[in-house]
Amino acid sequence: MFVVEAPPAELEAVAAEPVRSCRPILTRVGRFTVPYLYLAPALVLLVVWTYRPLVQAFELSTYSWNLLPTAPMKPVGTANYERLVQLPAFTDSIWRTVVLIVGLLPFTVVLPVLIALASRRVHGRARTVYQAFIFAPFLVAPVAAAAVWRWLLAPKAGVVDQALGSDRNWVYEASSAPWVIIVITGWQLLGFAVLVVWAGLAGISGDYDEAARVDGASAGQIRRWITLPMLSPTVAFLVLTTVLLTPTLTFPLIDTMTQGGPAQATTNIYYLLWDYAFHSFDAGLSAAAGVLLFLGFGVVAGALVWVSEKVAFHDD
Repeated sequence: MFVVEAPPAELEAVAAEPVRSCRPILTRVGRFTVPYLYLAPALVLLVVWTYRPLVQAFELSTYSWNLLPTAPMKPVGTANYERLVQLPAFTDSIWRTVVLIVGLLPFTVVLPVLIALASRRVHGRARTVYQAFIFAPFLVAPVAAAAVWRWLLAPKAGVVDQALGSDRNWVYEASSAPWVIIVITGWQLLGFAVLVVWAGLAGISGDYDEAARVDGASAGQIRRWITLPMLSPTVAFLVLTTVLLTPTLTFPLIDTMTQGGPAQATTNIYYLLWDYAFHSFDAGLSAAAGVLLFLGFGVVAGALVWVSEKVAFHDD
């Protein structure tokens, strides 16, 4: 009987054939999974610190509980939401939040654009000093800023009253307290907003200006018809951040300076839900306010993102 042996090269080819057939599958699986492996840490943090608390807040909004560990949690369904929308303090806090946001827009949109455009004329070391001077208030802790401003706005003895020759109690008068919060918050956010506008200006190519000058356009026409339209995505981003972050950024100032007063003149929606939880000890009502706050700002954020995308697409 004769035995025919295959050449070694043929045996290696036959043995390597299953490996070669598996390589495309492994390549496709790797291409699909590798991006998600990079995203996995961020997704875990989002689930643990964002989505899970949202679900827990929604669940808590359907209970009546006074935050005591020994007290039972009584399910009440949608009663907290019904009670919340009937409270005058809730609707008033929404209106105060709108006033606060509108009052901050000049500090976070208008002034930063003007300052950033003016800073283009400053060069050398003076430009660095100018930028540091503008950005410095953003680095001040809100509680420290509140303490300094309370001293500056003290009635009669304060620097502001002495400069104006008045004896007004700026912090504890209902007519002036909201504007004090707006001015201090705007003073702190101005540097951040200017930095964002500087980044937006850096992304605009200088070729547009040169081409416009060749065509005989003046400096004012270049700013009006080229620079400002190309800054529209940056402006939309600043409006979005102002709307979303204003209630939270003003909380340290309100809690330190006015505690929501006088006569709830500085109680916005964010401070109100904190007051329900830790002053009234009504966890369900506070959670309901938080859920409505999340949904309301989510709708506003979606609308602003849609508008900004339309503006960016139009500019392209």
